[in-house]
Amino acid sequence: MAEWLSKPLKANRAIYLKVAMAAAMINMFAMITALFTMTVYDRVVPNNATDSLIGLSIGLVIILLFDFVLKILRAYFVDVAGARVDRDIGKAIFDRILQMRFDFGRHSTGGLSGLVREIDTLRDFFASATITALVDLPFIILTLAVIALIGGWLVMVPLMMIPLVVIAALATQPMMRKLSAESLSGQMGKQSVLVEMIGSLETVKSANAGPILTRRWDAAVTDHAGASLRQRLISTIPINIAGTAQTTAYTGVVIFGVFAIANHSLTMGGLIACSILAGRVVAPLGTIAQLLTRANAARTAYTQINRLMERPVEGPEGSGLNLSWVDGGIEFRSVDFRYPGAAEMALRDVSFKVRPGEHVAIVGPIGSGKSTIARLMIGLYWPTSGLIMMDGVDIRQLSPAALRPKVGALFQDNTLLTGSIRDNILLCREDVDDSEMVRAAQVSLAHEFIARMPQGYDLSLADRGDGLSGGQKQSIALARALVGSPPVIILDEPTSSVDVETERRLIENLRNEFKGRTLILITHRPSLLQLADRIIMLSAGRIMADGTPEAVNARISKLRTVSGAKNDERAA
Repeated sequence: MAEWLSKPLKANRAIYLKVAMAAAMINMFAMITALFTMTVYDRVVPNNATDSLIGLSIGLVIILLFDFVLKILRAYFVDVAGARVDRDIGKAIFDRILQMRFDFGRHSTGGLSGLVREIDTLRDFFASATITALVDLPFIILTLAVIALIGGWLVMVPLMMIPLVVIAALATQPMMRKLSAESLSGQMGKQSVLVEMIGSLETVKSANAGPILTRRWDAAVTDHAGASLRQRLISTIPINIAGTAQTTAYTGVVIFGVFAIANHSLTMGGLIACSILAGRVVAPLGTIAQLLTRANAARTAYTQINRLMERPVEGPEGSGLNLSWVDGGIEFRSVDFRYPGAAEMALRDVSFKVRPGEHVAIVGPIGSGKSTIARLMIGLYWPTSGLIMMDGVDIRQLSPAALRPKVGALFQDNTLLTGSIRDNILLCREDVDDSEMVRAAQVSLAHEFIARMPQGYDLSLADRGDGLSGGQKQSIALARALVGSPPVIILDEPTSSVDVETERRLIENLRNEFKGRTLILITHRPSLLQLADRIIMLSAGRIMADGTPEAVNARISKLRTVSGAKNDERAA
């Protein structure tokens, strides 16, 4: 069993031990109830021993009260342990999702959320039903021994039912394992379509994408419903057989007990006690049959979650280097990179060096690898080959938690989190005060519209910042990248959602903001190139030009001239 599951279970073993003790006592009380019935029929009724009946009744009431209290305590302990296990496993999975490396492939959003929901399956499996069933197993033997002492050969009736129930439960397991996997896959498929639709509902409506998502939803629901139906039908077979066996054991003891009474080898009270105990012998086996069904679902959930937990995490295997400061020197050495599952390389033999405090613009056509370079710089992906250095240190040796606060990054997907504007800018950074937050917002021009809002920086945003314009979202995201004055700034199309006048004012603000700090600017807009001291031009994942804006522009003009001449020759 993996550590992420075994550790929370071991931490709560004291509670589970209490649950097991309570279950054992409850089993003992059930046997005492059967013996009470036998005593009443064999001793009290023939002798009209009313005083003995009163004493026995008082004892039985005390036992029933203890039984009631133990059942309440058992349920309480199970709920406490379940809550703790749920919290610990959930935290471990949440942390692993935050730390997992993208260069080994990414799950869909819905698939991941559906996978996290499977924590409930694991928690329920390790709850009271499992513990009670395991504790009940030894008491099957004890109960059979008591029946043998009271009824002699009558013990063969419930004993014959045990193999029948066990064989039925084991025979259905291969099919149940297959159906559990299909059911989980169908559930995750439904969750994936649902999350995708809800997360982009505005786009779905405006692009009239409803029909395609509806077809996907119908297909996912059909697959899941079919697998779930077959799973339920198969799971009822051993459960119904166990129920039938329990009834058979009870009635069989009654039928054969009549002959035992006729032979004077059994009393009336003994027959009633044996019939009650015979039903209790088979009852735990029915619970075991149900438990095996849940075990398949738990096994499937465990396999899927463990596959996620075994994925490599970001950063070095050890604690890594935790630099208190970086100067901002960046170097790519012969870097190749391919996205997971992609047919072609996104970057090929990319080499360049950025001095601390240098302002570099990366330009090129769509799909040339500009944003890929930005993602590699902050360690979201690791290079397929080559080295990426920060201040002369391979970024794979740096702890992501230490590196990323020193790099302010703004990508094209300006996603805002649910919460206040303050939360979205500061991101719970205790080392940044309100004055620094306002300064960053003023530089990004977000302060202008935030100051006009009644709630200001405490305005609560909906999911993904719904209700704000694209420019407002981008301004808040830019303030988030600038807050705290990180030594390295990476901006990917920082003015894509603003108008020309706003862009002009923003450029003036950013010109002063970037003094003395390393800037990596990715853009298609010529107006932003005035912020750069140097331009790197990419094409098809390769560096085509690297130098001052004047030198790169001259090379671009030369390439266009040569290309135009070749086109003229072809036309001629």
